[in-house]
Amino acid sequence: MPIFAYIALGSNLGDRRDYLEKAIQELGRQARLTVNRVSSYYETEPVGGPPGQGKFLNAAAQLQTDLPPLDVLHVLRAVEQQLGRVRGEHWGPRTLDLDLLLYGDLVCATPELTLPHLRLHQRLFVLEPLAEIAPEAVHPSLGRTVRQLLEALRRGTPLVAALGAPERELNGLRALVTGSTSGIGRVIALELAAGGADVIVHGRRSRPAAETVAEQVRAAGVRSHVFMADLREVEACHRLVEEAWNVWQGLDVWINNAGADTLTGEAGRWPFERKLQELLAVDVVATLLLSRDVGSRMKTAGGGMMIHIGWDQADTGMEGDSGQLFGATKGAVMAFSKSLAVSLAPAVRVNCLAPGWIRTAWGETASEPWQERVRRETPLRRWGTPEDVARTARWLVSPAAAYITGQVIRVNGGAVR
Repeated sequence: MPIFAYIALGSNLGDRRDYLEKAIQELGRQARLTVNRVSSYYETEPVGGPPGQGKFLNAAAQLQTDLPPLDVLHVLRAVEQQLGRVRGEHWGPRTLDLDLLLYGDLVCATPELTLPHLRLHQRLFVLEPLAEIAPEAVHPSLGRTVRQLLEALRRGTPLVAALGAPERELNGLRALVTGSTSGIGRVIALELAAGGADVIVHGRRSRPAAETVAEQVRAAGVRSHVFMADLREVEACHRLVEEAWNVWQGLDVWINNAGADTLTGEAGRWPFERKLQELLAVDVVATLLLSRDVGSRMKTAGGGMMIHIGWDQADTGMEGDSGQLFGATKGAVMAFSKSLAVSLAPAVRVNCLAPGWIRTAWGETASEPWQERVRRETPLRRWGTPEDVARTARWLVSPAAAYITGQVIRVNGGAVR
Protein backbone atom coordinates (compact mmCIF):
# COMPACT_ATOMS: atom_id res chain seq x y z
CA MET A 1 0.00 0.00 0.00
CA PRO A 2 1.47 3.40 -0.96
CA ILE A 3 2.81 5.60 1.84
CA PHE A 4 3.00 9.38 1.99
CA ALA A 5 6.54 10.48 2.80
CA TYR A 6 7.89 14.00 3.21
CA ILE A 7 11.34 15.27 2.36
CA ALA A 8 13.28 18.51 2.85
CA LEU A 9 15.39 19.97 0.05
CA GLY A 10 18.16 22.55 0.41
CA SER A 11 21.04 24.09 -1.54
CA ASN A 12 23.52 26.90 -0.90
CA LEU A 13 26.04 26.42 -3.71
CA GLY A 14 25.85 27.37 -7.37
CA ASP A 15 22.45 27.81 -9.02
CA ARG A 16 20.41 26.82 -5.99
CA ARG A 17 17.00 26.91 -7.67
CA ASP A 18 18.26 24.84 -10.57
CA TYR A 19 19.61 22.17 -8.21
CA LEU A 20 16.28 21.93 -6.37
CA GLU A 21 14.27 21.76 -9.57
CA LYS A 22 16.54 19.11 -11.06
CA ALA A 23 16.24 17.09 -7.86
CA ILE A 24 12.44 17.15 -8.12
CA GLN A 25 12.67 16.07 -11.76
CA GLU A 26 15.02 13.18 -10.94
CA LEU A 27 12.81 12.00 -8.10
CA GLY A 28 9.83 12.04 -10.44
CA ARG A 29 11.64 9.64 -12.77
CA GLN A 30 12.17 7.01 -10.08
CA ALA A 31 10.22 3.78 -10.24
CA ARG A 32 7.59 3.25 -7.53
CA LEU A 33 7.84 6.87 -6.40
CA THR A 34 5.66 9.88 -7.26
CA VAL A 35 6.20 13.53 -6.36
CA ASN A 36 2.75 14.82 -5.41
CA ARG A 37 3.40 18.30 -4.07
CA VAL A 38 6.29 20.76 -3.81
CA SER A 39 6.37 23.86 -1.62
CA SER A 40 7.51 27.33 -2.53
CA TYR A 41 11.21 28.10 -2.14
CA TYR A 42 12.39 29.74 1.09
CA GLU A 43 15.72 31.57 1.43
CA THR A 44 17.24 31.10 4.88
CA GLU A 45 20.44 31.74 6.80
CA PRO A 46 22.61 28.64 7.41
CA VAL A 47 22.19 27.01 10.83
CA GLY A 48 25.42 25.62 12.27
CA GLY A 49 28.33 24.63 10.11
CA PRO A 50 31.44 26.69 9.28
CA PRO A 51 31.16 30.48 9.12
CA GLY A 52 30.92 32.39 5.85
CA GLN A 53 28.48 30.09 4.08
CA GLY A 54 25.97 31.47 1.62
CA LYS A 55 22.23 31.45 2.27
CA PHE A 56 20.21 28.33 1.62
CA LEU A 57 17.26 27.87 -0.66
CA ASN A 58 14.90 25.41 1.03
CA ALA A 59 11.76 23.53 0.06
CA ALA A 60 9.69 20.50 1.05
CA ALA A 61 7.99 17.85 -1.04
CA GLN A 62 5.38 15.15 -0.56
CA LEU A 63 6.21 11.76 -2.06
CA GLN A 64 3.95 8.76 -2.57
CA THR A 65 5.73 5.43 -2.65
CA ASP A 66 5.60 1.75 -1.82
CA LEU A 67 9.36 1.60 -1.42
CA PRO A 68 10.65 0.72 2.08
CA PRO A 69 12.00 3.72 3.98
CA LEU A 70 15.66 2.70 3.62
CA ASP A 71 15.17 2.40 -0.12
CA VAL A 72 13.71 5.90 -0.20
CA LEU A 73 16.77 7.15 1.70
CA HIS A 74 19.06 5.45 -0.81
CA VAL A 75 17.17 7.09 -3.68
CA LEU A 76 17.64 10.50 -2.06
CA ARG A 77 21.38 9.92 -1.64
CA ALA A 78 21.70 8.72 -5.21
CA VAL A 79 20.04 11.90 -6.50
CA GLU A 80 22.31 14.01 -4.31
CA GLN A 81 25.36 12.29 -5.74
CA GLN A 82 24.08 12.55 -9.30
CA LEU A 83 23.74 16.31 -8.88
CA GLY A 84 27.26 16.77 -7.49
CA ARG A 85 26.83 16.47 -3.74
CA VAL A 86 30.14 15.79 -2.03
CA ARG A 87 29.88 14.79 1.64
CA GLY A 88 32.78 16.69 3.18
CA GLU A 89 32.65 19.01 6.18
CA HIS A 90 29.71 18.35 8.47
CA TRP A 91 26.94 20.89 7.79
CA GLY A 92 29.20 22.61 5.30
CA PRO A 93 28.13 24.20 1.99
CA ARG A 94 26.47 21.79 -0.43
CA THR A 95 24.93 21.75 -3.86
CA LEU A 96 22.03 19.62 -2.68
CA ASP A 97 20.70 18.30 0.60
CA LEU A 98 17.78 15.83 0.62
CA ASP A 99 16.47 14.67 4.01
CA LEU A 100 13.72 12.16 4.71
CA LEU A 101 11.51 13.81 7.33
CA LEU A 102 8.48 11.54 7.68
CA TYR A 103 7.51 8.17 6.29
CA GLY A 104 3.85 7.69 7.15
CA ASP A 105 3.60 7.23 10.91
CA LEU A 106 6.80 5.19 11.13
CA VAL A 107 9.07 5.70 14.15
CA CYS A 108 12.48 4.04 13.87
CA ALA A 109 16.09 4.49 14.92
CA THR A 110 18.87 2.63 13.15
CA PRO A 111 22.51 3.57 12.51
CA GLU A 112 21.48 4.64 8.99
CA LEU A 113 18.02 6.14 9.44
CA THR A 114 16.05 7.88 12.19
CA LEU A 115 12.37 8.69 11.70
CA PRO A 116 10.90 11.16 12.25
CA HIS A 117 13.94 13.29 11.43
CA LEU A 118 15.64 14.29 14.70
CA ARG A 119 15.53 18.04 14.01
CA LEU A 120 12.18 18.24 12.23
CA HIS A 121 10.44 20.03 15.11
CA GLN A 122 13.32 22.44 15.80
CA ARG A 123 14.03 23.97 12.39
CA LEU A 124 12.03 26.83 10.87
CA PHE A 125 13.62 26.22 7.48
CA VAL A 126 12.10 22.73 7.54
CA LEU A 127 8.73 23.44 9.16
CA GLU A 128 7.80 26.51 7.08
CA PRO A 129 7.89 24.82 3.66
CA LEU A 130 6.48 21.59 5.11
CA ALA A 131 3.55 23.44 6.68
CA GLU A 132 2.74 24.93 3.29
CA ILE A 133 2.08 21.51 1.73
CA ALA A 134 1.16 19.36 4.76
CA PRO A 135 -0.01 21.48 7.72
CA GLU A 136 -2.01 18.61 9.21
CA ALA A 137 0.66 15.93 8.87
CA VAL A 138 1.28 14.53 12.34
CA HIS A 139 4.66 14.04 14.00
CA PRO A 140 4.26 10.42 15.18
CA SER A 141 6.50 10.79 18.22
CA LEU A 142 5.19 14.13 19.45
CA GLY A 143 1.56 13.64 18.42
CA ARG A 144 1.18 17.17 17.04
CA THR A 145 0.67 18.51 13.55
CA VAL A 146 3.27 20.33 11.49
CA ARG A 147 1.18 23.48 11.85
CA GLN A 148 1.23 23.21 15.66
CA LEU A 149 4.97 22.59 15.72
CA LEU A 150 5.58 25.63 13.51
CA GLU A 151 3.37 27.88 15.64
CA ALA A 152 5.20 26.79 18.79
CA LEU A 153 8.62 27.42 17.23
CA ARG A 154 7.61 30.84 15.91
CA ARG A 155 6.37 31.87 19.36
CA GLY A 156 9.66 30.81 20.88
CA THR A 157 7.66 28.65 23.26
CA PRO A 158 9.55 25.62 24.56
CA LEU A 159 8.24 22.75 22.51
CA VAL A 160 7.10 20.65 25.41
CA ALA A 161 5.21 23.53 26.98
CA ALA A 162 3.38 24.04 23.72
CA LEU A 163 2.65 20.33 23.49
CA GLY A 164 1.51 20.01 27.06
CA ALA A 165 3.93 17.17 27.82
CA PRO A 166 6.38 18.44 30.46
CA GLU A 167 7.33 14.92 31.45
CA ARG A 168 9.09 14.48 28.08
CA GLU A 169 10.68 17.89 27.83
CA LEU A 170 13.97 16.44 26.57
CA ASN A 171 12.37 14.62 23.63
CA GLY A 172 14.75 14.40 20.68
CA LEU A 173 17.90 15.39 22.59
CA ARG A 174 21.01 13.22 22.26
CA ALA A 175 23.05 12.97 25.45
CA LEU A 176 26.18 11.35 26.84
CA VAL A 177 26.95 10.96 30.55
CA THR A 178 30.49 10.00 31.50
CA GLY A 179 30.89 7.63 34.41
CA SER A 180 27.28 6.48 34.14
CA THR A 181 27.53 2.81 35.10
CA SER A 182 26.85 3.52 38.78
CA GLY A 183 26.24 6.20 41.38
CA ILE A 184 25.24 9.73 40.42
CA GLY A 185 26.11 9.20 36.75
CA ARG A 186 23.79 6.22 36.42
CA VAL A 187 20.90 8.11 37.99
CA ILE A 188 21.53 11.13 35.73
CA ALA A 189 21.44 8.87 32.66
CA LEU A 190 18.11 7.37 33.73
CA GLU A 191 16.67 10.78 34.60
CA LEU A 192 17.54 12.18 31.15
CA ALA A 193 15.96 9.10 29.55
CA ALA A 194 12.82 9.65 31.61
CA GLY A 195 12.71 13.15 30.10
CA GLY A 196 12.81 11.72 26.58
CA ALA A 197 16.51 12.06 25.74
CA ASP A 198 18.53 9.37 23.98
CA VAL A 199 21.49 8.57 26.24
CA ILE A 200 24.96 7.15 25.60
CA VAL A 201 26.30 5.31 28.65
CA HIS A 202 30.03 5.51 29.40
CA GLY A 203 32.07 3.31 31.67
CA ARG A 204 35.68 2.34 32.28
CA ARG A 205 35.80 -1.16 33.77
CA SER A 206 32.54 -3.11 33.56
CA ARG A 207 30.83 -3.45 30.20
CA PRO A 208 28.11 -5.66 31.71
CA ALA A 209 27.26 -2.87 34.15
CA ALA A 210 27.19 -0.36 31.28
CA GLU A 211 24.96 -2.60 29.19
CA THR A 212 22.59 -3.00 32.13
CA VAL A 213 22.21 0.77 32.43
CA ALA A 214 21.72 1.03 28.66
CA GLU A 215 18.87 -1.48 28.86
CA GLN A 216 17.30 0.56 31.65
CA VAL A 217 17.60 3.65 29.46
CA ARG A 218 15.90 1.87 26.55
CA ALA A 219 13.09 0.81 28.85
CA ALA A 220 12.11 4.50 28.93
CA GLY A 221 11.36 4.27 25.19
CA VAL A 222 14.53 6.02 23.98
CA ARG A 223 17.77 4.96 22.32
CA SER A 224 20.98 4.06 24.08
CA HIS A 225 24.54 3.07 23.23
CA VAL A 226 27.58 2.03 25.29
CA PHE A 227 31.19 3.19 25.08
CA MET A 228 34.03 2.05 27.32
CA ALA A 229 36.98 4.42 27.74
CA ASP A 230 39.69 5.04 30.32
CA LEU A 231 39.57 8.81 30.70
CA ARG A 232 43.02 8.87 32.28
CA GLU A 233 44.34 8.43 28.74
CA VAL A 234 44.37 11.48 26.47
CA GLU A 235 43.80 9.50 23.29
CA ALA A 236 40.87 7.68 24.89
CA CYS A 237 39.22 11.04 25.58
CA HIS A 238 39.51 12.19 21.97
CA ARG A 239 38.37 8.80 20.69
CA LEU A 240 35.30 8.83 22.94
CA VAL A 241 34.17 12.20 21.61
CA GLU A 242 34.76 11.20 17.99
CA GLU A 243 32.95 7.88 18.23
CA ALA A 244 30.08 9.13 20.38
CA TRP A 245 29.49 12.12 18.10
CA ASN A 246 29.14 9.83 15.11
CA VAL A 247 26.60 7.43 16.65
CA TRP A 248 23.63 9.76 16.12
CA GLN A 249 25.34 12.34 13.91
CA GLY A 250 25.84 14.78 16.76
CA LEU A 251 25.13 15.33 20.46
CA ASP A 252 23.04 17.95 22.25
CA VAL A 253 23.98 17.22 25.87
CA TRP A 254 27.32 16.23 27.38
CA ILE A 255 27.63 15.65 31.13
CA ASN A 256 31.13 15.26 32.57
CA ASN A 257 30.22 13.23 35.62
CA ALA A 258 33.16 10.79 35.73
CA GLY A 259 35.46 11.29 38.68
CA ALA A 260 38.21 9.33 40.39
CA ASP A 261 37.12 7.49 43.54
CA THR A 262 39.90 8.03 46.07
CA LEU A 263 37.72 7.52 49.14
CA THR A 264 36.70 3.86 49.05
CA GLY A 265 38.37 0.49 48.54
CA GLU A 266 42.09 0.22 47.91
CA ALA A 267 42.23 3.81 46.60
CA GLY A 268 41.26 5.09 50.02
CA ARG A 269 44.63 3.83 51.28
CA TRP A 270 46.71 5.43 48.54
CA PRO A 271 49.24 8.11 49.52
CA PHE A 272 48.32 11.75 48.95
CA GLU A 273 50.49 12.04 45.84
CA ARG A 274 48.84 9.13 44.03
CA LYS A 275 45.36 10.35 44.88
CA LEU A 276 46.27 13.77 43.53
CA GLN A 277 47.59 12.27 40.28
CA GLU A 278 44.39 10.24 39.79
CA LEU A 279 42.07 13.18 40.51
CA LEU A 280 43.99 15.50 38.23
CA ALA A 281 43.89 12.99 35.36
CA VAL A 282 40.19 12.09 35.55
CA ASP A 283 38.43 15.03 37.19
CA VAL A 284 40.46 17.87 35.69
CA VAL A 285 42.41 16.95 32.56
CA ALA A 286 39.74 14.65 31.10
CA THR A 287 37.00 17.20 31.82
CA LEU A 288 38.96 19.94 30.05
CA LEU A 289 39.85 17.82 27.02
CA LEU A 290 36.40 16.31 26.57
CA SER A 291 34.65 19.65 27.04
CA ARG A 292 36.85 21.56 24.62
CA ASP A 293 36.46 18.89 21.94
CA VAL A 294 32.72 18.35 22.20
CA GLY A 295 32.09 22.05 22.87
CA SER A 296 33.79 23.02 19.62
CA ARG A 297 31.64 20.51 17.74
CA MET A 298 28.47 21.75 19.41
CA LYS A 299 29.28 25.35 18.60
CA THR A 300 29.86 24.48 14.95
CA ALA A 301 26.63 22.49 14.90
CA GLY A 302 24.69 25.45 16.27
CA GLY A 303 23.95 24.54 19.89
CA GLY A 304 24.25 22.26 22.88
CA MET A 305 24.35 21.97 26.65
CA MET A 306 27.15 20.84 28.94
CA ILE A 307 27.31 20.12 32.66
CA HIS A 308 30.37 19.58 34.86
CA ILE A 309 30.50 18.27 38.41
CA GLY A 310 32.20 20.37 41.08
CA TRP A 311 32.01 20.33 44.89
CA ASP A 312 30.27 22.79 47.19
CA GLN A 313 33.14 22.96 49.69
CA ALA A 314 35.69 23.86 47.04
CA ASP A 315 34.54 27.42 47.70
CA THR A 316 34.43 27.30 51.48
CA GLY A 317 37.22 24.85 52.33
CA MET A 318 37.36 21.65 54.36
CA GLU A 319 40.08 20.33 56.63
CA GLY A 320 42.19 17.27 55.88
CA ASP A 321 43.72 15.58 52.86
CA SER A 322 40.39 15.03 51.12
CA GLY A 323 39.44 18.68 51.54
CA GLN A 324 42.73 19.77 49.97
CA LEU A 325 42.52 17.23 47.14
CA PHE A 326 38.91 17.83 46.17
CA GLY A 327 39.08 21.55 46.85
CA ALA A 328 41.94 21.95 44.37
CA THR A 329 40.62 19.67 41.63
CA LYS A 330 36.91 20.45 41.82
CA GLY A 331 37.69 24.15 42.24
CA ALA A 332 39.58 23.97 38.95
CA VAL A 333 36.58 22.37 37.24
CA MET A 334 34.23 25.05 38.59
CA ALA A 335 36.48 27.87 37.37
CA PHE A 336 36.94 26.20 33.98
CA SER A 337 33.17 25.88 33.56
CA LYS A 338 32.70 29.64 33.80
CA SER A 339 35.39 30.41 31.24
CA LEU A 340 34.15 27.73 28.87
CA ALA A 341 30.62 29.12 29.11
CA VAL A 342 31.89 32.52 27.97
CA SER A 343 33.95 30.94 25.19
CA LEU A 344 31.07 28.90 23.74
CA ALA A 345 28.22 31.39 24.20
CA PRO A 346 25.69 32.00 22.81
CA ALA A 347 25.44 28.65 21.01
CA VAL A 348 26.36 26.33 23.88
CA ARG A 349 25.30 26.57 27.52
CA VAL A 350 27.78 25.36 30.15
CA ASN A 351 26.97 24.98 33.84
CA CYS A 352 28.45 23.20 36.83
CA LEU A 353 26.69 21.30 39.61
CA ALA A 354 28.38 21.43 43.02
CA PRO A 355 26.94 18.62 45.13
CA GLY A 356 27.33 18.63 48.88
CA TRP A 357 26.92 15.62 51.13
CA ILE A 358 25.46 13.05 48.72
CA ARG A 359 24.84 9.49 49.90
CA THR A 360 26.95 7.57 47.40
CA ALA A 361 29.17 4.56 48.13
CA TRP A 362 31.24 6.44 50.71
CA GLY A 363 28.20 7.94 52.40
CA GLU A 364 26.60 4.53 52.81
CA THR A 365 29.48 3.37 55.03
CA ALA A 366 30.42 6.66 56.73
CA SER A 367 30.92 6.48 60.49
CA GLU A 368 28.36 7.83 62.96
CA PRO A 369 30.43 11.00 63.64
CA TRP A 370 30.32 11.74 59.90
CA GLN A 371 26.60 11.02 59.78
CA GLU A 372 26.08 13.51 62.59
CA ARG A 373 28.32 16.09 60.89
CA VAL A 374 26.24 15.88 57.70
CA ARG A 375 23.00 16.45 59.63
CA ARG A 376 24.57 19.31 61.59
CA GLU A 377 26.01 21.17 58.59
CA THR A 378 23.01 20.71 56.28
CA PRO A 379 20.00 22.98 57.02
CA LEU A 380 17.65 20.38 55.50
CA ARG A 381 19.06 17.89 58.04
CA ARG A 382 19.60 14.99 55.67
CA TRP A 383 21.98 13.53 53.14
CA GLY A 384 21.42 14.47 49.55
CA THR A 385 20.68 11.67 47.10
CA PRO A 386 21.87 10.97 43.55
CA GLU A 387 18.27 11.69 42.50
CA ASP A 388 18.58 15.23 43.90
CA VAL A 389 21.57 15.84 41.65
CA ALA A 390 20.01 14.11 38.63
CA ARG A 391 16.80 16.11 38.76
CA THR A 392 18.82 19.33 38.80
CA ALA A 393 20.85 18.14 35.81
CA ARG A 394 17.65 17.33 33.92
CA TRP A 395 16.32 20.83 34.57
CA LEU A 396 19.59 22.47 33.50
CA VAL A 397 19.53 20.84 30.05
CA SER A 398 15.80 21.47 29.55
CA PRO A 399 14.17 24.43 27.76
CA ALA A 400 13.16 25.75 31.20
CA ALA A 401 16.83 26.65 31.87
CA ALA A 402 17.45 28.26 28.46
CA TYR A 403 18.74 31.51 30.06
CA ILE A 404 21.14 29.78 32.47
CA THR A 405 24.83 29.49 31.60
CA GLY A 406 28.16 29.96 33.35
CA GLN A 407 26.68 29.13 36.76
CA VAL A 408 27.81 26.89 39.61
CA ILE A 409 24.68 25.51 41.24
CA ARG A 410 25.02 23.99 44.67
CA VAL A 411 22.96 20.88 45.34
CA ASN A 412 23.67 20.71 49.04
CA GLY A 413 20.55 21.18 51.14
CA GLY A 414 21.42 24.81 51.92
CA ALA A 415 24.81 24.22 53.54
CA VAL A 416 26.87 27.40 53.69
CA ARG A 417 30.11 26.06 55.16
